[in-house]
Amino acid sequence: MRQHSHSLLPRRLSSKGLRPLSALGAAVCLLTACVTAPAAPSSTDYTPQPYVQVEHPNWSQDAVIYQLNTRQFTAEGTFAAAQAHLPRIAELGVDIVWLMPIHPIGEVNRKGSLGSPYSVKDYYGVNPEFGTLEDLKAFIDAAHAEDMHVILDWVANHTAWDNPLTTSHPDWYERDWNGEFQPPLFTDWNDVIDLDFSQSQVREYMTDAMVYWVEDVGFDGFRADVAGFVPLDFWETLRGELDAVQPVFMLAEWSTRDMHQHAFNATYSWSWKEAMQPIARGEAGVGAMRGHFYNEHNSWPRDAYRLIYTSNHDQNAWDGAAPD
Repeated sequence: MRQHSHSLLPRRLSSKGLRPLSALGAAVCLLTACVTAPAAPSSTDYTPQPYVQVEHPNWSQDAVIYQLNTRQFTAEGTFAAAQAHLPRIAELGVDIVWLMPIHPIGEVNRKGSLGSPYSVKDYYGVNPEFGTLEDLKAFIDAAHAEDMHVILDWVANHTAWDNPLTTSHPDWYERDWNGEFQPPLFTDWNDVIDLDFSQSQVREYMTDAMVYWVEDVGFDGFRADVAGFVPLDFWETLRGELDAVQPVFMLAEWSTRDMHQHAFNATYSWSWKEAMQPIARGEAGVGAMRGHFYNEHNSWPRDAYRLIYTSNHDQNAWDGAAPD
């Protein structure tokens, strides 16, 4: 607009003939605001376009997901011991086995004697308590033989304090006002420290690590821990890299629509749990489900998969196991 206006105004005709531009004053502003290009033919297309652009693997449609905590699932707490239970899990109608993080757990500032599996010490390592990398591959192969798929719980937002990245790339981390490593703000997660995803090298490293677990180890996708703490454009770029290897299933521990367009197949539907718990306790009637269905039906893209669940490790920790 400014280019058109400027080209039209080196001088202007008036009843007194040619008048220099300097004499126009406010008229310049008026003409700038009023000059418009000829109307172009309308090309507006009102055909509805799908919001969700990610591809859903066929095996993920209406999938039943079984979360498996390797440490607590069997008395042995190993991949090999858990593998023996895969036929039983398959008989339950399970389609996807979700393994909680399998990486070595940080020791510095560890919570409790065992530590949290969400305090990742090595993104390329396997917790030796659970077995070897070959044991893990055998577990995945056995799950595939039962026509199930396996996704890995991935902690992109933060690492353990003693992750080797803290010494090899200390500049990859967020810092507090005093220049020190910091846990995620406003949490009590003092056993972990935040990565800085404003840095392209952090994004490249994390992408390479996740591609490794799909391409070299055999996982079929990921459950992303606190996915909304990580910039969405990272997940969107990652999705393209993973799909270039094979179709994957991505579950975000988050609940916003934007996750679905280019990054994730599924997000958490916490409202299901929040409605079902008071019903199960006898504190509400089934009408409590109306809010859940109202929101799900009216507010979410039709092709956005929403995870409804009866239990998971967080709910067990906060509210007790289902029988409780």
